[in-house]
Amino acid sequence: MRGVRWRRIASQIGRSVVVWAVSTLTMLVLALLLPDFRLQSADGDSATRIALTAALGAGAFGILSAVVWPLLVRLLLLVPALILGLLVFFLNGSLLLVALDLNPSGRGAVAPETAVIVAAVMSAVASATGGALAVRDDEAYRRRLHRLATRRRGTDPPCPVTPGVLFLQLDGVGHDVLTGAVAEGLMPTVARWLAAGEGARPRADGTRPTHRLTPWHTDWSSQTGASQLGILHGSTYDVPAFRWYEKDRGEVMVCNRPTSAAELQRRAVAHTGDGGLLTEDGASRGNLFSGGAGEQALVLSITARRRGRENRSRAGYFAYFSDPANAVRTALSFTAEVAREIGESVRARIRGQRPRVSRGGLYPLVRAFATVVERDVVVAAVMGDMLAGRTAVYADLVAYDEVAHHSGPHSRDAAKVLQRLDRCLALLARVADHAPRPYRIVVLSDHGQSPGETFHARYGLTLTDLVRAGCGLPVPRRAERTHSGAEARAAVRAALRRPVEEGERHRPARRREPVVLASGNLGLVSFPDVHHRMTREEIDARHPALLTTLANHPGVAFLLVASEEHDGLVLGPGGTGIPLADLDRDPGPLARFGPGAADAVRRTHSFPHTADIMVNSAYDPADGEVLAFEEQIGSHGGLGGAQSRPFLLSPLELSAPIGESERLTGAEQVHRVLRRWLGELSGPEVPLGAATAEEDERAA
Repeated sequence: MRGVRWRRIASQIGRSVVVWAVSTLTMLVLALLLPDFRLQSADGDSATRIALTAALGAGAFGILSAVVWPLLVRLLLLVPALILGLLVFFLNGSLLLVALDLNPSGRGAVAPETAVIVAAVMSAVASATGGALAVRDDEAYRRRLHRLATRRRGTDPPCPVTPGVLFLQLDGVGHDVLTGAVAEGLMPTVARWLAAGEGARPRADGTRPTHRLTPWHTDWSSQTGASQLGILHGSTYDVPAFRWYEKDRGEVMVCNRPTSAAELQRRAVAHTGDGGLLTEDGASRGNLFSGGAGEQALVLSITARRRGRENRSRAGYFAYFSDPANAVRTALSFTAEVAREIGESVRARIRGQRPRVSRGGLYPLVRAFATVVERDVVVAAVMGDMLAGRTAVYADLVAYDEVAHHSGPHSRDAAKVLQRLDRCLALLARVADHAPRPYRIVVLSDHGQSPGETFHARYGLTLTDLVRAGCGLPVPRRAERTHSGAEARAAVRAALRRPVEEGERHRPARRREPVVLASGNLGLVSFPDVHHRMTREEIDARHPALLTTLANHPGVAFLLVASEEHDGLVLGPGGTGIPLADLDRDPGPLARFGPGAADAVRRTHSFPHTADIMVNSAYDPADGEVLAFEEQIGSHGGLGGAQSRPFLLSPLELSAPIGESERLTGAEQVHRVLRRWLGELSGPEVPLGAATAEEDERAA
């Protein structure tokens, strides 16, 4: 045992020496290439003296990076996380200046702006060298990854040997998009798990599948707020859209607003009487809701209340940025992503690409945050959770959803994001091999996205303009565009410590004016001065032309309204009005939306906060396109096309989600499936010796 310990110490010392040597060589090369960086006096020095200066400088910089950097990041937790990421270069360069000042040779000197470049290159080279050496040593690689785990876990009881579960949500990736990406070779990790593209022949090398792919179908509200609330907390009750007006409270609820998310989670827990999917030793990362997890980071619903040590959202950023190499790599990737987005936007404009939405302003920064910072921080947190042996981890990666909203779900930009997400899956699968307990990796999505141009681009007016015209109210000459409400923007606001209460702008200027809200291709119209849900008869008496104007517009597929005579009605063009009770016999305008549409509409009709008028935009089954009421060319939120068909990718060791002839419908049913799997894996524990023997036998 003592011999093994000494070998480990010797191995660690050897790796440190190699990293130091490579860092020294890197510093020498940079001194030759950069005019404002020198390692010798003005009169010149011998090669030996210069090498010694470089070695001392590299050593001092390495020690400062290991000791001082984590302290700086912890002190800067008071700074918004996104700003912390942008300060990375300045802080790292400052450490290099300090390291050269501490150099006893007194020879090193560098201009402050050059110090930023030198520090960034040295951190990246040292990290790459250390990682490459550690990978060659399995035990060292395990220890290196384990530094990402939560430190206080060390006082907890020994880790169980029963399998844990990682639930990884690829936000907005539809079933069809996933299978298409696998077939095109964009997602080799998923392809390997499935052994072949869906419907394709088995591979020639005899690779066997490890996972099964199951499509599922959302409710009418096909968006993250409803789906994730249902998956994590088992209830989608009274979530009619991404945003809606509540007459009894006099305010707009928005799923990605911190106060709204906290309230929705409270209601779901009260409705089900259950804390959530992750109450048993769980962790929630990057989600709208906590799922009842004891470990929470970057969870929107907790930012609405006072943060303590156990749940502060910014702690998730510290775990990642405490490594200067991580910080530099993410900052560089962030900058590259901003440049990539600007280039792609200009390219689309020059080519006259249609459909197209505005991608200027702060959007390049929002996209870079979602596709780089949020991804890196969440993946690092999940790695730590797995290495800490947590029983259940649920994490959301919003990168694809954000890009697809503005570039399109089948765009080249979106395809590149899928490739990067696949690499994240591969990394987490490798980390699972080093975890203290086995893990089952479940990948799922909360909804898909349907392509199509915006309602405004097609007809030159917004849904608000159309409603105002139907009410006989003045319509502005220049229609105001409805801004995109993509989920990633809330994560950016939380990172900036500025949880802007989106939706306040929707408060009506005069009480008799309607509140018109958009959730993808689903529109909601409410009359705030009437304290109950208005019926068709009341709306017709007040605004005789409104329902006819909406139902007969070519950009509208159908309306849902309450009715004194029929309880509820689906209205379509040409005076079509079908009672909800008759939809199974005569679906009318719902026929093109396929099976399940009538049930989804009836269920939403039963919610207490359903709007006076629910508007679903036009849908073309031939090309799967819808018309978004927001500024999005890839949208979700209502019925129509791929937005309602997410996926569930599960290991074969777990029971099948549903029977062969069954249909997996609604996030609440997905929640029950995930709960069943957790129950299957929490059975009688296998003695540690037996588990180890079994693993050894499999390895042999």
